[in-house]
Amino acid sequence: MTITKKKTTTTKLPELQANPFQHEILELASKQKTIAKKVEVLQKYRNDGLISILIWNFDDSVVSLLPEGEVPYSRVEEQSTFNDTLSASVEKLNKVQGLSNADEFVRKRATSIRKECKNFYNYLLGGNPSLPSLRRETMFIQMLEGLHPREAEIMVLVKDKKLESRYKITKELVSKAYVDIKWGGRS
Repeated sequence: MTITKKKTTTTKLPELQANPFQHEILELASKQKTIAKKVEVLQKYRNDGLISILIWNFDDSVVSLLPEGEVPYSRVEEQSTFNDTLSASVEKLNKVQGLSNADEFVRKRATSIRKECKNFYNYLLGGNPSLPSLRRETMFIQMLEGLHPREAEIMVLVKDKKLESRYKITKELVSKAYVDIKWGGRS
């Protein structure tokens, strides 16, 4: 009797460019078929911005001080070719021929969650209690206007704790990828 070993092939993860946007990381993780691969993506591309949005979204003790729902959103003509609501900007970005060119155009002009995460405390209970609500909401809208449209979409989902509605990422998955995150006790 001959025993044959079954070959196991490990598929290599696609490489993202240096300092990828959070939507690129979340999309890559969402596309993976196994939990282990999803965890691998999240671990490989770990950064403060990613950790911040995942905690904001999945930690029940993090309370957003922003109104729930759609956010009025527009872009200044000089900033980008996307002038509309956030949803419309994302939709246009999805329809653009040669997406990499459109994405590259926005990448050069937009800020990122990675850079903006240091200001998230302004939008959360206990973070900046003296900030008036109108000013807080204005700051959030201004941040969205400076972000890549897909990064802005992530922020709108996160403020409402609805990241799972767009990406195949769960609290359990995040807990496996980042065992150092302590859940609760943040507000």
